Amino acid sequence: MHYTYYPKMVCSVQIDFDINNSVVSNVSFTRGCNGNLKAISKLVDGMKAQDIADKLLGNTCGLRPTSCADQFAKAVLEAEKAEKEAV
Repeated sequence: MHYTYYPKMVCSVQIDFDINNSVVSNVSFTRGCNGNLKAISKLVDGMKAQDIADKLLGNTCGLRPTSCADQFAKAVLEAEKAEKEAV
């Protein structure tokens, strides 16, 4: 299932990824810190949504209470829930 998430309070404006049986792949961020977000995309490819959330939830950026990584963690949990409800 393809999932699109619109993060809040961060530089990235859109996060796209696929989720299949809770496994996340093909992650791409629109805008934001290009190098860092490409690295996150590569590092999480093939990981389970909960494992991603365990590592990235609560990560902040500067004085913001969130970050692109934190928003991505929220996105994968939301997508995992939607995937389970669709079955």
